[in-house]
Amino acid sequence: MIRLVILSSHNGSGFDALLKAQVLGELDIEIVLVISNNSKAKVLDKAYLNNIDKIVVNSKTHKNPDKTIEELLTKYKTDYVFLSGYMKKISKQTTKMFKIINSHPALLPSYGGTGMYGRFVHEAVIKNNEKYSGVSIHMVNEEFDKGEVILQKKLKISSDETVDSLETKIKNLEKTTIIEAFALCLK
Repeated sequence: MIRLVILSSHNGSGFDALLKAQVLGELDIEIVLVISNNSKAKVLDKAYLNNIDKIVVNSKTHKNPDKTIEELLTKYKTDYVFLSGYMKKISKQTTKMFKIINSHPALLPSYGGTGMYGRFVHEAVIKNNEKYSGVSIHMVNEEFDKGEVILQKKLKISSDETVDSLETKIKNLEKTTIIEAFALCLK
């Protein structure tokens, strides 16, 4: 069984998808820890309700958050890390020590990099009159959104698309794409 740690700053919709896949036996994983930099993140409550260890790690709670995360990943014998809306850059050392996967709400390499997350991506896609958008599941390295792409899924943007409607479509596509990408990684 693969030991998986989730890093999330807010709701953790990717955590939801992976937990469901774990419970249903779709993936041979066990989510062993949730780490958040935000003490008010809803993902922490979800972890608690599912008897999964959780911890807040940020500059207020720990002198060296990057080192603390690295130590926790080692302590929990982590096989994979998944970034579920994690809003902090992962240290270069951590990216070299662990297999870290991220979900990005666009077709990389377009609309990636610093500041390109969530609604900002969807706003840029619509502003540029793109015909397609999608989800990219990729390995994480020391540069934002530059790691090797594992899987991409795209969808057609309708002529009356709004930021809200595109965000909803991408979130729905993301749920299944995350599971498919993990299935490819775990073969």
